[in-house]
Amino acid sequence: MDATEAGTHSFVIKIWQEATADEAGQVIWRGHITHVPGGERRYLKELTEIVSFIKPYLVAMGVQFGLRSRLRQWRVRWT
Repeated sequence: MDATEAGTHSFVIKIWQEATADEAGQVIWRGHITHVPGGERRYLKELTEIVSFIKPYLVAMGVQFGLRSRLRQWRVRWT
């Protein structure tokens, strides 16, 4: 890996919609995300899980998330 890619992460995200049987017209998002260099994969039940999968890689790179981001995450967890 060259120096320009040392701080780089690649992800493959595949998402699709599934219709629900209980209510016509409703859809559920499903999918998976894969961290390309490490091969780690997580299956998704909600689109917000994409952020929670990628965030630890950003933190390891030194990205700091501010108060606004922390409050938004707290709100998502408790709603």
